[in-house]
Amino acid sequence: MSAPVRSRRTTVSDIRALKGVRPIVSLTAYTAPMAQFLDPHVDFLLVGDSLGMVLYGFETTLPVTLDIMIAHGAAVVRGSQKALVLVDMPFGSYQEGPEQAFRSASRVLKETGANGIKLEGGEEMAPTVSFLSERGIPVLGHVGLTPQLVNTFGGYKTQGRDEARATKIKADAKAIADAGAFSIVLEGTMEPLAREITERSPVPIIGIGASPHCDGQILVTEDMLGLFNEFIPRHVRRFANLGEEIGKAVGEYASEVKARTFPGIENTFQPKKT
Repeated sequence: MSAPVRSRRTTVSDIRALKGVRPIVSLTAYTAPMAQFLDPHVDFLLVGDSLGMVLYGFETTLPVTLDIMIAHGAAVVRGSQKALVLVDMPFGSYQEGPEQAFRSASRVLKETGANGIKLEGGEEMAPTVSFLSERGIPVLGHVGLTPQLVNTFGGYKTQGRDEARATKIKADAKAIADAGAFSIVLEGTMEPLAREITERSPVPIIGIGASPHCDGQILVTEDMLGLFNEFIPRHVRRFANLGEEIGKAVGEYASEVKARTFPGIENTFQPKKT
């Protein structure tokens, strides 16, 4: 009996090669079922540490642990066949230095089967990105608004409004690309600045709340589908409102159960009368 033929999974080289060819499509995924739904439509899936807020109810991403990311990363890999899968490095798992980052990232790749990792930071993280890339760990960078530094930024504020900050973000993007990142997420950045960074960057720039002129876009899937209502980022367009639909369906189910009209309420395992 022949084994089933699996789709070829997208590689980091495929993503890099899309710059200037067509926009790159990406979304977050945290579970196997969601990964299965998204897989046919995206170039890569990001197991984001945003799961801390979306799934676990944390106020920020900071409490998320490496073990949590590994568990969800493995689930997304199991649920997908085509898309490149990348896993966020959580706060405290890589900032100490390149050696710590390598230990954490190698665990992620070994225990999840993912294709690479994402880490936040600019010029200060370039040595770490270089260290990982030279040792066979593909890195997706993340500059601009970096949620793990929310306490430093004083909230989730748009970046690049003043010349000094804009200059710093441009330097961050260049440093991370030069260090070997195959692509970079640019978050919460003013449109003219995002466009300039995209045009100058040798690697794809993936926007989130940045510019439609980036090389691709990424959204938190639950934001886009209306499954997370704690807050709605200004850059998010809701393509569905599944939260309301779930509420209606559960309300209907509860009403039928209470009225004893739910068809499945009968005990189908009662012994047959003889």
